[in-house]
Amino acid sequence: MTDMTDAPANTILKKLPLITIIIAAVLGAYFLRDYLTFEALAENREALLGFRDANYLLTVLVFIAAYVVIVGFSLPGATIATLTGGFLFATFPGALFNVTAATLGATAIFLAARWGFGENLGKKLEESEGSVKKIKDGIDENQWSMLFLIRLVPAVPFFLANLIPSFLEVPLHRFVISTFLGIIPGTVVYTSVGAGLGDVFARGETPNLGIIFEPQIILPIIGLCVLAAMPIVINALRGKKGL
Repeated sequence: MTDMTDAPANTILKKLPLITIIIAAVLGAYFLRDYLTFEALAENREALLGFRDANYLLTVLVFIAAYVVIVGFSLPGATIATLTGGFLFATFPGALFNVTAATLGATAIFLAARWGFGENLGKKLEESEGSVKKIKDGIDENQWSMLFLIRLVPAVPFFLANLIPSFLEVPLHRFVISTFLGIIPGTVVYTSVGAGLGDVFARGETPNLGIIFEPQIILPIIGLCVLAAMPIVINALRGKKGL
């Protein structure tokens, strides 16, 4: 009897972290949408710079913690946080702080999703047959490439890029490494935009967040995507030859 009653409780306990993240994301989208904005950054820029100048190390720690919370709970404002990292700390070390915080937050979602659903779903996919099993095996054979691709392609939402690997039995170290390295290009671009916000504020303008899609930015990222996809293509060609 104890085992039977403990099983549902354990199931709910495992799903609790991810459920908490989902609830926080919904509440955050409603209550924080007017606070984590470019306008809020512009209005508080002098206070932020003053606090940074007086308490640099504390500012770094508070900033990273806030960024981790924003990403970990999928709150609105991740892009603003990246811009803020550049505004407060310049492109470097701002980009390093941004990448580190984003990776920590992404890892929190990954672990919460794996603990709640990923292990069972991964086992079901592994035990499946037919086309589903072939897709699962194909992903397993090209995990590094797939992980880097979903990080490099700007069209893949960050939240989904955290969830998908948790359902596919991706080892934690692969997820962390591919996340940290894979988000560097895009993060550096937006951090550099943030580093130039002083001039943007002075002109009373808003930053160009579409800069990542400009040819001089997007083409190198596409090149990285092609390099990441090469092992997948090569394995696919080898598979056809084997047939």
